[in-house]
Amino acid sequence: MTTRVCLPWPHKYLRTPAEPVEEITDEIRAIWEDMIDTMEAMPGVGLAANQIGILKRLAVVDASDDRGRVVRMANPEILHASVQLRSHEEASPNLPGVFAKIERPRAVTVRFMGADGTVHEQDFVGLWATSVQHQIDHLNGTMYFDHLSKTKRDILLRRAKKLKG
Repeated sequence: MTTRVCLPWPHKYLRTPAEPVEEITDEIRAIWEDMIDTMEAMPGVGLAANQIGILKRLAVVDASDDRGRVVRMANPEILHASVQLRSHEEASPNLPGVFAKIERPRAVTVRFMGADGTVHEQDFVGLWATSVQHQIDHLNGTMYFDHLSKTKRDILLRRAKKLKG
């Protein structure tokens, strides 16, 4: 089991779009395994590679109640998002101690390259959909608090800075 250190905000990699993955190699599989170990250690329901300093379009998500249902994704992209929204308190290990209620589409259809190297299309609903969207944002260099108004974002970042010391 290898857990990785999550980069502290405002590390530049958290604002840098990740690079596409060409193929699923043993190196990619090893990164996914480290990401899963890191996600479970937090504990969290998802992790994007740039959060641990790897600028590749890789994400893992497991929003199951019983855990152990991880979806490994390379190059995830949203094909369709529901009109119906869902609110959820989101946070990030890159900015510990703070969270915010974010509204996102309740369901999404995502295309990604899976662990077997083939392209999949999968529907995600509820917390799964929230986590997938959150990870894709990370891969695009966007943080969850970017969805807040400037005032709420500034308050959150000041609170995080105060917690940091």
